Amino acid sequence: MDLSFLEFYPIVFLTILARYTIIAGIFFLLYYVFFKEKWSFKKIQLSFPKLKDYQREVFYSLCTITIFSVIGLLVFKTPLTEHTQIYGSIADYGWGYWFLSIVLMTFLHDTYFYWAHRMMHHKKLYRLFHLVHHKSTNPSPWASYAFHPLEGVVEASIIFLIVFLIPFHPTALLVFLVVTFAYNVYGHLGYEIYPKNFHKTRIGRWVNTSVHHNMHHKHFNANYGLYFLFWDRWMGTLHEQSDAVFEEVTERSVRTVEHVEKMNLH
Repeated sequence: MDLSFLEFYPIVFLTILARYTIIAGIFFLLYYVFFKEKWSFKKIQLSFPKLKDYQREVFYSLCTITIFSVIGLLVFKTPLTEHTQIYGSIADYGWGYWFLSIVLMTFLHDTYFYWAHRMMHHKKLYRLFHLVHHKSTNPSPWASYAFHPLEGVVEASIIFLIVFLIPFHPTALLVFLVVTFAYNVYGHLGYEIYPKNFHKTRIGRWVNTSVHHNMHHKHFNANYGLYFLFWDRWMGTLHEQSDAVFEEVTERSVRTVEHVEKMNLH
């Protein structure tokens, strides 16, 4: 049975909501509840957000999910669908291209995100588009979708570029959307899970880490990338202390954190 736009909307909304709740929820439970004390030395900023911060992040994330659902349906439940590059059988392009299409989506999204992100930091646009997201100066996993509705539209609009420029199988797009959100949650995790010296490896030098994005939330004027550091390095927007902070966080021990906490008490 072919469902109408309005009939299909709740299904899309609940699917995106489930993705947000399950992935962000698992990370939140692991790092902010079950192993909060045991893993505290991995916390980038040693303090934790307040309850009101979590509530604000979830509220705006629900607004974002509403917007994402509408834009997704505009692409796939209207005449626009006929103009997308969607194909029905993996055999049409083969499994090699199936994987390549996800890679292409990722690099396209990273470029789009960097420049859209920098645009929203312009003084004439910042308060209108991006201020809500930056209220999370010490973000949690729930901040992953905590956008002002106008920013939500900007963030969601990458889907138009992807589906009209890149031939894709629906399952490849689905995998991309799950992976991109999971990495988004990692970026807002507030903890660094990459190993010590990862940033010095050939791959790690170009990978955006939770430390990098956390510094963006803290300092606002650097580290605009999403998955990679290509654009930040090329455009000179990588924070000069990024490597030093990554090293400080990943070289910490439980004793180091205990010492810092005792010093703060005095």
